[in-house]
Amino acid sequence: MKRLLMIFLSLVAIPINATPSSEFAKLIDEIWQFEMQADPILATSKGVHVHNDKLKDLSPEGLAKTHQQYQRYLDALAKVETKKLSRNEQITLSVQTLRLQNHVDKYQFKKHYLPFTSESGFHSKFARLPSKAPFNNVQDYQNYLTRLSAFPEFMDQQIHWLTEGMKVGMVQPKVTLTGLDDSVASFFSGKPSESVFYTPFTDIEKVVGQAQADALKKQALEVIENDIFTAYRRFHQFLQQTYIPNAKKEISTTSWENGLAYYENRARYFTTTTLSAEEIHHIGLKEVARIRSEMQAVLDEVQFDGSINEFIAFLRTDPQFYAKTPLELIKHASYFSKLMDAKLPKLFNVLPRTPYGVEAVPDSIAPKYTTGRYLGPSREGEPGYYWVNTYALDKRPLYAIPALTLHEAVPGHHLQNALAREMEDLPPVRRFTYISAFGEGWGLYSEYLGKEVGIYANPYDEFGRLSYDMWRACRLVVDTGMHIKGWSRQQAIDYMLENTALSELNVISEIDRYISWPAQALSYKIGELEIRKLRKMAETQLGEKFDVRRFHDAVLAHGSVPLSTLKENIRLFIATEQSK
Repeated sequence: MKRLLMIFLSLVAIPINATPSSEFAKLIDEIWQFEMQADPILATSKGVHVHNDKLKDLSPEGLAKTHQQYQRYLDALAKVETKKLSRNEQITLSVQTLRLQNHVDKYQFKKHYLPFTSESGFHSKFARLPSKAPFNNVQDYQNYLTRLSAFPEFMDQQIHWLTEGMKVGMVQPKVTLTGLDDSVASFFSGKPSESVFYTPFTDIEKVVGQAQADALKKQALEVIENDIFTAYRRFHQFLQQTYIPNAKKEISTTSWENGLAYYENRARYFTTTTLSAEEIHHIGLKEVARIRSEMQAVLDEVQFDGSINEFIAFLRTDPQFYAKTPLELIKHASYFSKLMDAKLPKLFNVLPRTPYGVEAVPDSIAPKYTTGRYLGPSREGEPGYYWVNTYALDKRPLYAIPALTLHEAVPGHHLQNALAREMEDLPPVRRFTYISAFGEGWGLYSEYLGKEVGIYANPYDEFGRLSYDMWRACRLVVDTGMHIKGWSRQQAIDYMLENTALSELNVISEIDRYISWPAQALSYKIGELEIRKLRKMAETQLGEKFDVRRFHDAVLAHGSVPLSTLKENIRLFIATEQSK
């Protein structure tokens, strides 16, 4: 909304051209519309509904055509005269360029050969379609059914690329695929009327008349049985008989075609820096040493008679630190969500209007899923959700919940993403792009903010925060260790168990995630270190003029941005504050 953007701009006082140059604005809009056409489900989730009856074209011809157009747009952006743009347009240029370069790089490195990770993939993301699509009239239901009917062809295209990957050895390691076939099976087990794909029809009578409702329900049951279930069964059979038996033993990307170059490319993309993987590895080692010293201070406070590792073993095994029921864990997370809500005015001048809820991770994906995650609104006018994994309760320590909550809900992902979505005067590419180094860096920084406003009320919760900080530092070490330094999976697991208070189940899930999603885990700590560095710079240069609320508003004022762009934004913020 215009008012929100103007409030931000008055707070951070960064120059903006209220009337963007028409040619640049037209190009940015054209690129966005093309992206929506190329990825119809993404378009639906972003409120663009002209492609609601379509799925992405993953045919060789379709992908090549899309890639060529992305490259043409990237070339066009390279010719834009940056000096003639306002600061706001320069930020848009940096975000759009990063986004397009990622599309081009993924195609060139054949990322479409690997459409899933150990946690999720196209098969589970498609099952979220019922929560993304609108169901306001008969046409919406018909569009939805048309999409479901197109799923078998979409599945065949995915299997084609998985097969092509097998030909050149670009497959996921077998160790990360444990349980994948069971996860896929959950989408075709039971009756069609019990399927997640049928949920939009359970209350269809609220939208259409009874006769039409009955006809659409009958059609839905047939489509789910004949198209959706059949496609998932075919994929399940392919996994069990072909893909998993032929998956690779090696865990490093270097075993893939151009694997080392791919990893370095992903490291640059996810951190939005020029740091090499080797440099990132050493940053991780340095951070691990620093955090261990802070952990020792907690041991001294509680007068624990033993080493850090013995303290961690105590935390992992003592029943007092674990919920007895899923509801107890959800309630614990909800309590800290509301506790932090009340602290937000101490840290921010501008807060989002979009609410969020707390829910359990769906049972179908929980066994291999991470501890928690934030999901933005599926549709306009809906809340975001903070997901908490309630699978294996004896491996989900309560002392980790405060830090997890601050990261995934507020002041972390929900606050940052909701503010960005509500800046309606910005182009969609700015409102909806999520840059991992910024977003995950902000999430980790948000965990630290809880310390400043008294969220960690006892030493165990503080140790939980330090363990999460250590977790992200260890990621720099083990991710690079496995992919460029020859570490084994067990070596990485042992390193995480040695240095964090995460349960063994969590550690194993995380390590498999890093193996199957190379370099993404580097973004958290690299982004957080940059935000902490920029805050220190602002505090030093502004002295008594420093206001943490204004600093935070300046960080979030332009949505998700590359770290280099953020650095320039904060430099301008400091200069403006100094001039007052």
